[in-house]
Amino acid sequence: MKKILMMLMLLAPMAAFAQKFGHINAQEVMTSMPEFIKARGEIEAAAKQYDNDLKAMQDELQRKAEEYEKTRSTMNETKQKETEQTLTQLQQKIQQAYQDNSQAMQKMQQEKMTPITSRLVDAIKAVGKAGGYVYIMDIASGIPYISDTLSKDVTTEVKAELQKSSKK
Repeated sequence: MKKILMMLMLLAPMAAFAQKFGHINAQEVMTSMPEFIKARGEIEAAAKQYDNDLKAMQDELQRKAEEYEKTRSTMNETKQKETEQTLTQLQQKIQQAYQDNSQAMQKMQQEKMTPITSRLVDAIKAVGKAGGYVYIMDIASGIPYISDTLSKDVTTEVKAELQKSSKK
């Protein structure tokens, strides 16, 4: 009887400290969110437009450079320098446009993705709190092993929480 009582006393703290762990594939959840799909489409459309604009500028530079090479021998020195300066300015304009476009894309991604990421994190927190989890790991960040018996996949619950919060 004493041994049984001792065993119960030893195991009781373990049971009292039993912890719940969860994991999620946040990337999978995010890519299924309608607002993510919409934002990704808008970002891709802007990137394509920027690429098209840069391509048009590069084509113009190429055309003007070829035209200059063909007519250079017939130009006077002043006209040659003037044309070379114009080509240099066009090249600089292209470089500046590339930098401006890169910055605009970064800003657009941040503006569009920050609220989506915040919403996902809020849903994960809500599931964690409601389910009494100690922590929820994101398997998309490269965790090599997660025990299926000690950690529960809460991806479905987070998706459900997102659905619930989008209806509010």
